[in-house]
Amino acid sequence: MTTIVSSLLLPFAIYKRSFKDWIIVYLVSIIGNTLADKFLVTKGYLRYSIRPFPKRFRIHLPFDLILYPLMLLYYNQWTLNSKPIGILLKLFPFVIPQVLLETFAERKTNLIEWKKGWKWYHSFISLIIKLLLCRSIIAGIRVLNKGKVSVKIK
Repeated sequence: MTTIVSSLLLPFAIYKRSFKDWIIVYLVSIIGNTLADKFLVTKGYLRYSIRPFPKRFRIHLPFDLILYPLMLLYYNQWTLNSKPIGILLKLFPFVIPQVLLETFAERKTNLIEWKKGWKWYHSFISLIIKLLLCRSIIAGIRVLNKGKVSVKIK
């Protein structure tokens, strides 16, 4: 259900304000999260028992390609004009529900399995780092564009 809802919301998240910037955010989030997820799965920290195309992919495609990028897009849009303290404080409405949902999924379902000592706080810290890293990348792009929004859609 979350994948379907996220898929429906995704075009609205990308279409807002600066189309080019949000496409970059979306692509950076896909690449970064897919690489991080592949690394963690390969090293044996995470395992996804239920996933699409299990013979081809060991990662969880709906999360890596839709859910996480959507969360990152909304976080970047919400913090677009925020000061550093606002950027940090606005992490928690995104990270806390995600970690709670992931913890529930790990304990009560077969969707995800944590191994080798992986705990909820590892997910918490990794989500914060990934959100801030991507937020920094888009901020850097804006600096290169002299602080202007690349393309305004009216």
